Amino acid sequence: MYQVFNQYGSINFDFEKIINDVFKGVKDILKLTTEYDVNLILIGDNEIQEINYQYRNINQPTDVISFELDDEENENYIGDIFISIDAVYRQAEKYGHSNEREFAFLVCHGTLHLLGYDHLTTEDEQEMFSLQDQILNYINYRR
Repeated sequence: MYQVFNQYGSINFDFEKIINDVFKGVKDILKLTTEYDVNLILIGDNEIQEINYQYRNINQPTDVISFELDDEENENYIGDIFISIDAVYRQAEKYGHSNEREFAFLVCHGTLHLLGYDHLTTEDEQEMFSLQDQILNYINYRR
């Protein structure tokens, strides 16, 4: 289950549908049997740059940042995903695919981070990126 906090404003694609699709794909591909709760916060480049600087000491915008969190009151709550909608539009154009596909990729990427996947080593990167491709193909958000 998820909650969306749209702090960006008007978004020209159905982000709720995409989030539902991605969460279904993650659950099916990873064969998850327990539900998980996530907050998705949709923001712009300025806001995500502030977060990136505050938590990673990198003073530039990024596309997605995930924060794993433990909540004793809700054991299914795994964390927050911040997504820059400005980055969605910019990267979709740069990579030549739809805004929907780019947003799905970022939701998937952030969710996998919250579930313990990372890309710090070549082996971890191959595993995580392979899962991303499987999930996005499964839910039909192809490049």
